[in-house]
Amino acid sequence: MYEIRSAPVGTGEDFAHNAAQRGPMADSTLWWLLAGAAVAVELLTGTFYLLMLAIGLAAGALASHAGAALATQLVVAALVGGGAVAGWHLMRRRGGSAAAAGTNLDFDAGEHVHVDAWSSENTASVRYRGTTWTAVPESGTPQGTGAHRVRRVDGSRLIVEKI
Repeated sequence: MYEIRSAPVGTGEDFAHNAAQRGPMADSTLWWLLAGAAVAVELLTGTFYLLMLAIGLAAGALASHAGAALATQLVVAALVGGGAVAGWHLMRRRGGSAAAAGTNLDFDAGEHVHVDAWSSENTASVRYRGTTWTAVPESGTPQGTGAHRVRRVDGSRLIVEKI
């Protein structure tokens, strides 16, 4: 049969005694806090490699949840985080950038705009996607007004050619 016992109400000594029995913060909590800090710093800096290290820190937390010793947790975190960083680095180096490979990622290319007039600086203001853009002729000199095709986007400028 179960017996319900009430905890003795004391002066606070029993709380301090219980805290000593509980020990410090769990290892997994520290791992999760470190992983969260790595993600936060990555958001501030934009360094994608920190996300790979955060994956390693999360692996350390999972190893802690599994009951692994601290040395094992460190090895798991280092192998997973270091492996993710190395894998990402190799993938970026082998793949190169899509633009360098000749893949057209400019979704505006081929769209049509209407040029009403060219300025003396060889630019024109055109309406495109609900806003005003600065258009620049691809050849460097305007070929007239009317319909033009977007060849590419250079910053906030549309590089266009006469249709």
